[in-house]
Amino acid sequence: MKVALSVIGKFHTFDLARELHAHGALAVVLTGYPRFKLRAERLPDASIRTFPWVQAPYMANPIKSRMPRGLIREWENLAATTFGRWTAHALPECDVYVGLSGSGFKAGQMQQARGGRYVCDRGSSHIKVQDTLLREEHTEWGLPFEGIDHRAIEREEAEYALADCITVPSGFAYRSFVDQGVASEKMRLLPYGVNLSRFAPCGTPDPARFDLLFVGAMSLQKGVPYLLQAFKRVRHSGKSLTFAGAVAPQLIALMKVRGLWSDDIRVLGHVPQAELKQVMSQSHVLVLPSVQEGLAMVMAQAMACGCPVIASENTGARDLFDDGQEGFIVPVRNPQALTERLQRLADEPDLRMRMSAQALERVKRMGGWRDYGQRALSTYQALVHS
Repeated sequence: MKVALSVIGKFHTFDLARELHAHGALAVVLTGYPRFKLRAERLPDASIRTFPWVQAPYMANPIKSRMPRGLIREWENLAATTFGRWTAHALPECDVYVGLSGSGFKAGQMQQARGGRYVCDRGSSHIKVQDTLLREEHTEWGLPFEGIDHRAIEREEAEYALADCITVPSGFAYRSFVDQGVASEKMRLLPYGVNLSRFAPCGTPDPARFDLLFVGAMSLQKGVPYLLQAFKRVRHSGKSLTFAGAVAPQLIALMKVRGLWSDDIRVLGHVPQAELKQVMSQSHVLVLPSVQEGLAMVMAQAMACGCPVIASENTGARDLFDDGQEGFIVPVRNPQALTERLQRLADEPDLRMRMSAQALERVKRMGGWRDYGQRALSTYQALVHS
């Protein structure tokens, strides 16, 4: 069996490509990334085809954050549509075509016309659920938001309808599709693997302090205001909150106006993985109160460093650990629940140490990318033979 993949960037698709290649099942991976950015992906050159002419300049644009939002939307739409047309043209003969959602419709049509199977791979919740949640957050916090481009929503929904099956990485994402009327028979739950070889304990938290960590792009989608509300309420003389990931100056400015920013918060910006494991190892807890995402791999990475996790229901946390064992799972948009769980860890160091040990034990049982690839391959084989 041969499987072709497409992804406008990289995401988890290249992890899947390596596993399919190891099984002799990879036909090609089609990407909008430039080839020189893919040298570390450990795949033969012949198995990668690139169309970087629109997406790569968009990604590399140094003034993108200062450009008019309307122009950015047009560029994003152009990147998705041109990549989608190229993918349909470049798609080789294969048994299964797996396209990351947003630019796979035309190639999916061609694949089905040839008698093959088309899998829509969605890395997050149903796009209408995502749009609704983001609109609600921006309204709540007074930040401008035009919503997800209606053309992107139309493309994704057309893909959902066309696909022979839809793969998603978490129970939260799965339920969002079923709630939107997608038949459960069409859905496949396929949680991501994690490369835990890069993450291991390399330090311990200071017992006299209570250091919280957030990893990811700072945004309303990630529930940053709820984390700041909870952090402000936590009582501990040595508390701190560290943000590692893309910085959002507009959001920081708003949080300062709302009185939620303080001197015991530090912003590191992007942190390489080699350094991130040390930050995780020295933190008392990773907090991820997102209002929506597919499956945040930073949770497993933190657990591999012995760092317990507090995450919302909409992060895929339940697909990684059990509430009250390796960490806590809280409702979305609930700073009170966050505060209560944080205060428990601040007040009960023995609880934190027990959760740390259980987190380390749990990651030993987690599937890596090899397991993910085997589950994906089994999914595709069952689809071909159905």
